[in-house]
Amino acid sequence: LMFSCRRGGGLVQPGGSLRLSCTASGRTLDDDAIGWFRQAPGTEREGVAGISSEDGSTYYADSVKGRFTISRDKAKNTIYLQMNSLKPEDTAVYYCAADPNLSGSGLLRVLTSRGRYGMDYWGKGTLVTVSS
Repeated sequence: LMFSCRRGGGLVQPGGSLRLSCTASGRTLDDDAIGWFRQAPGTEREGVAGISSEDGSTYYADSVKGRFTISRDKAKNTIYLQMNSLKPEDTAVYYCAADPNLSGSGLLRVLTSRGRYGMDYWGKGTLVTVSS
């Protein structure tokens, strides 16, 4: 499995919005847990959001809850992260990821592990900078 991700980051003003997307090739993501992660220079990886492969439940980090939305388009084999009301502390490199072997509880564990646990497949990161 490989990801092709839009390099749609760049500089965004506080309060602005941005949508990231990654399209998978090689196989379908229908049975995978998917997620978005971010990492600022010199910091550990942070799980931002995820969708369970079991029931479609979504999970969000407290830092982005209410502002970010994760979604998927199964017909396009694509996952998205819609980011609204961006803050300077959202500045980071953002990565999409997928894993065919994670339960819902396993996905939550990965998202909250601060890099101790990961996903099987990762897309290329895109830098999002939120600044005036």
